[in-house]
Amino acid sequence: MKKSSLKGYLYLMPALIIILVFTAYPLIRVILMSFYEDYSIISGNHNGIGFANYKELFDDKVFLKALRNTGIYVVFVVPCSIVLSLLLAVLLNSKIRLKGFFQALFFLPYVTSVIAIGIVWSWIFNSNYGLLNYILGIFHIEGIPWLNSPDYALWALIIFSIWKSLAFDILIFLAGLQTISPDLYHAARVDSTPKRRVFFKITVPLLSPMITYAFVMGMINAFKVYNEVFSLFNGKAGPANSAITVVYYIYDKFYNSAEYGVAAAGAVVLFAIILGLTMFQMKLRGNKAEK
Repeated sequence: MKKSSLKGYLYLMPALIIILVFTAYPLIRVILMSFYEDYSIISGNHNGIGFANYKELFDDKVFLKALRNTGIYVVFVVPCSIVLSLLLAVLLNSKIRLKGFFQALFFLPYVTSVIAIGIVWSWIFNSNYGLLNYILGIFHIEGIPWLNSPDYALWALIIFSIWKSLAFDILIFLAGLQTISPDLYHAARVDSTPKRRVFFKITVPLLSPMITYAFVMGMINAFKVYNEVFSLFNGKAGPANSAITVVYYIYDKFYNSAEYGVAAAGAVVLFAIILGLTMFQMKLRGNKAEK
């Protein structure tokens, strides 16, 4: 081995040790735990190895509901937050008044505790004196029991999460917009190209790496949603578990029900879904890049 290679490995060693101890080892332990039957986390004993935890998991209607809710959540939150963030980033990148103020305003959710934001939004969604129903009342629209009805709880969570996701995506897109050469926009203005065409033919294609990154990260974070549920519904998963998600289900099984094997099986299923979708998305992106 060359001396320079050895030096490189020594530099990487601390990071590799941290990854192995805090990422690889817990992942292997969770996978093994998901196959242990009647597993005791205190003694480490179990009564056998098999697929009983997975069978119990997929026979549980609450887990299927959590899976369905998480799917709906991902489908609505990720695309909506990316589209809104992109439009707001383009607006904030233009010559508008109070540009710095609005940039700070939209970035605020990123540096604020989710619990604190959730408390504020639980007031906004309050069916009796919340801000949202007050605004609806101005337009003679009847108030909606956002947090008290199983029909609206998930949608309240989606609205809250879209707003919360804007900060990170706007930051990514603003950074991307700074890398686009102004000469391209000058040339478009000289040719009197409509703004809509400039947006779709210059801005969006050149921001496609950032859009892909925001999409992948947004999808991963959306599948892991838990804090938003906890904060918005005061530690519950909405009325009659109407807003339960997969991570909330895993947490509940592990800490409240002490069903460690089932919780581990749920974590493995979630890991497989996220890994599969991320690899598919990256493969799709790779094929487009080759074309």
